[in-house]
This record gives sequence, structure tokens and C-alpha cells, in this order.
Amino acid sequence: MADLLSAILGAMEPPPALGNQESRRRAREQAARLKRMQEEDRKQKADFRKRMETTISEFIQDSSQRNRRFSPMNKLERSILHDVVEVAGLTSFSFGEDDDSRYVMIFKKEFSPSDEELEAYRKGEEWDPQKAEEKRQLKELAMRQKAVVQREPQKEKLPNTNYKDKYSHLIGTVAAKEGAHTLQANKAYGCVPTANKRDTRSIEEAMNEILAKKRLKRCEEAPPSSSGV
Repeated sequence: MADLLSAILGAMEPPPALGNQESRRRAREQAARLKRMQEEDRKQKADFRKRMETTISEFIQDSSQRNRRFSPMNKLERSILHDVVEVAGLTSFSFGEDDDSRYVMIFKKEFSPSDEELEAYRKGEEWDPQKAEEKRQLKELAMRQKAVVQREPQKEKLPNTNYKDKYSHLIGTVAAKEGAHTLQANKAYGCVPTANKRDTRSIEEAMNEILAKKRLKRCEEAPPSSSGV
């Protein structure tokens, strides 16, 4: 029995020390603060969603409004607003470069923005339907004119002036010089026809004639032989 009691007492945890009690107290307080913060955050989200639902309901009932622009919001608020708009059957877009200046615009379905309108908002410009229509008409006119030009047959482009007429004084001088040079060169040949200038002899005949001329020249140059007494 004593051994059993000793075993039970040994298995029991010792009473917590003073330091452990302080740590547990701080942990309980921290958990309580976190719970309060979470509850406050949920309450703020619920309140913001309720305000957005009221605003969207008023927007739908106001027939004079086609769209509405909200002040810049943080990412969480924009997310809640987009969700409320989707549930209400509207369209919404976020615009703005950085997170601090990013805002939401909502549109009624029957007045959904065009691509040109969205592009203007993305550039930070105000949307003017009248100017946009004028720009669209000018663009269509330019496209029609371009189509007409492409359908027309391509005409050969001729120079406005003939370069020979512009430089006639130079061309005439050069032609005169070339003609004079040709005449001077032709005089060196005399009046002998070109056909008569061609040698019609064979190579063998020409060589025999050259050798004969050489023998004749040697005979003429050789001194007369004298007889001995």
C-alpha cells in the first residue's frame, strides 16, 4: 500500500512555480487581447460592408446616376466593395497606380463602360462621350480613305522634269568632246577599210617570208670574197 501511494505521488505534477504562473497569466492576457482585436476587426468589416450595401442600394434606386466613383480605399475595403457590387448585379473596376491612391468605380449594367472609357480612366483622364464620338468618327473616316487609296491602281511616278533637259548644256558639251575625240582617233587609221587591214596569211607563210627577208639581208651585208695570188 505504501509502495502504491508512493507511486501515485511520484506520478503527480509538482505545483507550478511562481515563474510559470506569471508566464501563464501573460499568455492568457495576450490571448484575450488578440480575441478582442479579432472581434473588433470583424465588427469593422461588418460595419463597412453594411455602409457599402446601403450606398449601393441608394445608387441603384437613383435613376440619374449611371456610375459612381468612390474615394481611395485599402485592399481589404476594395475587396468588400467589389463583393457587394457583384451581389447587387452591378459592374465595378479599380483604377490607380499605387495602392494608396487606388479607387473603385461602379457602373450599372445598362451603362457598362466601353474599352475607350476604361482606357481613359486607366490613364487618369476624364471621360467625355462627345469628344470620344468625334475621335471615333475621325478614325473611321481615316480608315475609309485608306481603303479607297489601297483599292486604286498604283500609278507610275514620273519625275516632274527630265534630267536631260536640266543638264542639256553639260550633256551637249560632253557629247561634242566625245565626238571630236572619236574623229581624231579614226584619222590615225587613214581611209583604209578595216577588212583590208586583216592579215590573211597562214603562220607558215608568214614565217617563210620572214626567213627569206633575213637571208636576203645577210647576203647584202656580207663583204665580197677576194681570190688568193
